[in-house]
Amino acid sequence: MPSAEIITIGTEILLGEIVDTNTRYIARALRGMGVDLFRTVTIGDNAERIADAIRNSMHRAEIVITTGGLGPTVDDPTREAVARAAGVELEYREDLWAQVVEAISRYGRQPSENQKRQAYAPKGALGIKNPVGTAPCFIVETERNAVASLPGVPNEMEQIFHESIVPYLQKRFHLDEIIKIRILHCAGLGEGTIDEKIADLETLGNPTVGLAAHTGVVDIRIAAKAKRESEADRMIADIEADLRERLGNAVFGADEDTLEAVALRVTASRGWSLIGLESNLNGLLAQKIPQTVSAADLRPAALLKTLRETLYSAHADVALGVIVNFEDRSADLALIAPHFEKIHRVTYGGPPRSLPQWALNLALDWLRRHALESG
Repeated sequence: MPSAEIITIGTEILLGEIVDTNTRYIARALRGMGVDLFRTVTIGDNAERIADAIRNSMHRAEIVITTGGLGPTVDDPTREAVARAAGVELEYREDLWAQVVEAISRYGRQPSENQKRQAYAPKGALGIKNPVGTAPCFIVETERNAVASLPGVPNEMEQIFHESIVPYLQKRFHLDEIIKIRILHCAGLGEGTIDEKIADLETLGNPTVGLAAHTGVVDIRIAAKAKRESEADRMIADIEADLRERLGNAVFGADEDTLEAVALRVTASRGWSLIGLESNLNGLLAQKIPQTVSAADLRPAALLKTLRETLYSAHADVALGVIVNFEDRSADLALIAPHFEKIHRVTYGGPPRSLPQWALNLALDWLRRHALESG
């Protein structure tokens, strides 16, 4: 199977002025086609540096996709960079100019002289129509490579990629495999502990298994490559069953599931009404549990007493309380449920700004686990 690399072009991305969403879109599309993506890179608006990046990508991968730098201004260098990388000259194309004129006429305007830059492409390139913008696209072919250059505007890029680039790649590289992904979400176990339990699965070739740690949550990615979707589904299901058996109720959901949604769903399934109490969380708990009371600078010694009062005044069945203590990077958690009442302190070794989210996720997982065990 061919491999691919993605090059996003634009100084504004490097400076953090805009967020690159194109890479994620293309990566997911390539994955669905069975193409291995090995590297992505962002380059500023410099023709020679872009050309170097394209040359390196062409050496490593069969498919190279660039986004951005196809506008009409002097700081849109992608056309020149691709021509340099391919070792050819730029040439003026009447067919591309016709596209520019047609696109601009839709706005009731005539093209300006500088927009003729968009009618140039590396010599011999395949012209690709842009049905929703003014920048024509192109594909440069070599015996081994296909370098596809697309606009940086996301809605333009996505439509062109779907309508033109996908069919081209399928035909050119005889793509007859798919890659499917399943993400399992875990809480209550650290990344290192999970790694110890599933290390042998992380060495598999197909499906592959990998870990990604977040704040209080660890994701396990299962990726299967197969010629048929049903075959990929079966491969993923076998690994998922093994993971769930090893990790038990540390696995709280998959794919689009969130910890708060699962915790609230399990709590509701017990017929319990829920209220929250938070201090120093800046409303994080209130965003997850609508019936939440905020108490400024609540001291840990008073947490359980205040939580009882909050529970009784709200006539709720369950109360969850969280206090964040920035001074010593700790959090105090309390849970009152039918026939259950407990408080405990946890300490955090990560960055202070992540402490509230970490404490919140620990509290929600505690609520989830208690609701499960009470069923």
